[in-house]
Amino acid sequence: MKKEIIYKIDELPDVQDIIEVYQSSGIRRPVDDFNRIEQMYKHSNLIVSAWENEKLVGISRAITDFNYCCYLSDLAVRIDFQKMGIGKELIRITKNKIGEQTMLLLLSASSAMEYYPKVGFDVVSNGFIIKRKK
Repeated sequence: MKKEIIYKIDELPDVQDIIEVYQSSGIRRPVDDFNRIEQMYKHSNLIVSAWENEKLVGISRAITDFNYCCYLSDLAVRIDFQKMGIGKELIRITKNKIGEQTMLLLLSASSAMEYYPKVGFDVVSNGFIIKRKK
Protein backbone atom coordinates (compact mmCIF):
# COMPACT_ATOMS: atom_id res chain seq x y z
CA MET A 1 0.00 0.00 0.00
CA LYS A 2 1.40 3.39 -1.04
CA LYS A 3 1.97 5.78 1.83
CA GLU A 4 0.72 9.37 1.47
CA ILE A 5 3.52 11.80 2.20
CA ILE A 6 2.95 15.52 2.84
CA TYR A 7 5.81 17.99 2.46
CA LYS A 8 6.20 21.17 4.49
CA ILE A 9 8.57 24.09 3.98
CA ASP A 10 10.10 26.12 6.82
CA GLU A 11 8.12 24.42 9.57
CA LEU A 12 10.47 23.39 12.35
CA PRO A 13 9.65 19.87 13.59
CA ASP A 14 10.14 18.85 17.19
CA VAL A 15 13.85 18.27 17.85
CA GLN A 16 13.22 14.80 19.28
CA ASP A 17 11.40 13.84 16.06
CA ILE A 18 14.39 15.05 14.03
CA ILE A 19 16.73 12.98 16.19
CA GLU A 20 14.55 9.89 15.64
CA VAL A 21 14.71 10.40 11.86
CA TYR A 22 18.50 10.73 12.07
CA GLN A 23 18.80 7.58 14.18
CA SER A 24 16.58 5.58 11.84
CA SER A 25 18.08 6.88 8.59
CA GLY A 26 21.70 6.01 9.27
CA ILE A 27 22.93 9.60 8.93
CA ARG A 28 25.69 10.40 11.42
CA ARG A 29 24.83 13.45 13.50
CA PRO A 30 25.38 14.32 17.19
CA VAL A 31 22.05 12.74 18.21
CA ASP A 32 23.10 12.52 21.86
CA ASP A 33 23.40 16.31 22.01
CA PHE A 34 19.81 17.64 21.92
CA ASN A 35 20.94 21.27 22.25
CA ARG A 36 23.37 20.99 19.34
CA ILE A 37 20.68 19.56 17.05
CA GLU A 38 18.31 22.31 18.20
CA GLN A 39 20.92 24.98 17.39
CA MET A 40 21.68 23.40 14.00
CA TYR A 41 18.04 23.90 13.03
CA LYS A 42 17.64 27.27 14.72
CA HIS A 43 20.40 28.69 12.54
CA SER A 44 19.33 27.08 9.26
CA ASN A 45 17.16 29.04 6.89
CA LEU A 46 15.59 26.41 4.65
CA ILE A 47 14.00 23.33 6.17
CA VAL A 48 11.87 20.90 4.17
CA SER A 49 10.15 18.06 5.97
CA ALA A 50 8.21 14.96 4.88
CA TRP A 51 5.30 13.64 6.94
CA GLU A 52 3.08 10.60 7.01
CA ASN A 53 0.12 11.88 9.01
CA GLU A 54 1.75 13.29 12.19
CA LYS A 55 4.95 11.26 11.84
CA LEU A 56 8.12 12.98 10.60
CA VAL A 57 9.61 10.59 8.03
CA GLY A 58 12.19 12.74 6.26
CA ILE A 59 13.95 16.07 6.53
CA SER A 60 16.38 18.32 4.69
CA ARG A 61 18.19 21.27 6.22
CA ALA A 62 19.99 23.97 4.27
CA ILE A 63 21.77 27.27 4.67
CA THR A 64 21.31 29.62 1.72
CA ASP A 65 21.28 33.21 0.47
CA PHE A 66 18.54 32.23 -2.08
CA ASN A 67 20.50 33.88 -4.90
CA TYR A 68 23.94 32.39 -5.36
CA CYS A 69 24.62 29.39 -3.16
CA CYS A 70 22.89 26.88 -0.94
CA TYR A 71 24.55 24.30 1.29
CA LEU A 72 22.35 21.25 1.81
CA SER A 73 23.66 20.18 5.18
CA ASP A 74 21.29 17.33 6.02
CA LEU A 75 19.13 14.93 4.07
CA ALA A 76 17.64 12.09 6.10
CA VAL A 77 14.77 9.66 5.57
CA ARG A 78 13.62 6.98 8.02
CA ILE A 79 14.85 3.56 6.92
CA ASP A 80 11.33 2.17 6.43
CA PHE A 81 10.50 5.11 4.11
CA GLN A 82 13.66 4.98 1.98
CA LYS A 83 13.49 4.07 -1.72
CA MET A 84 10.09 5.80 -2.02
CA GLY A 85 11.44 8.99 -3.64
CA ILE A 86 11.19 11.07 -0.46
CA GLY A 87 14.84 12.17 -0.49
CA LYS A 88 14.56 13.06 -4.17
CA GLU A 89 11.43 15.11 -3.47
CA LEU A 90 13.06 16.92 -0.53
CA ILE A 91 15.89 17.89 -2.89
CA ARG A 92 13.45 18.94 -5.64
CA ILE A 93 11.53 21.18 -3.25
CA THR A 94 14.79 22.69 -1.96
CA LYS A 95 15.97 23.37 -5.52
CA ASN A 96 12.60 24.90 -6.41
CA LYS A 97 12.69 27.17 -3.35
CA ILE A 98 16.24 28.47 -3.99
CA GLY A 99 15.73 29.00 -7.73
CA GLU A 100 17.75 28.16 -10.83
CA GLN A 101 20.28 30.92 -10.19
CA THR A 102 21.43 29.27 -6.95
CA MET A 103 24.04 26.52 -6.77
CA LEU A 104 23.16 23.56 -4.53
CA LEU A 105 26.16 22.02 -2.80
CA LEU A 106 26.54 19.22 -0.26
CA LEU A 107 29.04 16.97 1.41
CA SER A 108 28.13 13.30 1.16
CA ALA A 109 28.68 10.46 3.55
CA SER A 110 30.76 7.81 1.81
CA SER A 111 27.80 5.41 2.00
CA ALA A 112 25.65 7.85 -0.06
CA MET A 113 28.16 8.68 -2.81
CA GLU A 114 26.28 6.59 -5.37
CA TYR A 115 22.91 8.15 -4.49
CA TYR A 116 23.53 11.81 -5.30
CA PRO A 117 24.47 11.45 -8.99
CA LYS A 118 21.20 9.52 -9.43
CA VAL A 119 19.23 12.55 -8.23
CA GLY A 120 20.98 15.15 -10.36
CA PHE A 121 24.19 16.10 -8.54
CA ASP A 122 27.58 16.29 -10.24
CA VAL A 123 30.74 15.22 -8.43
CA VAL A 124 33.08 18.15 -7.75
CA SER A 125 36.81 18.02 -7.28
CA ASN A 126 37.48 21.69 -6.61
CA GLY A 127 36.47 21.85 -2.97
CA PHE A 128 38.30 22.21 0.30
CA ILE A 129 37.36 21.54 3.91
CA ILE A 130 38.51 22.35 7.41
CA LYS A 131 36.98 19.56 9.48
CA ARG A 132 35.19 20.12 12.77
CA LYS A 133 37.02 19.00 15.88
CA LYS A 134 33.99 17.55 17.67
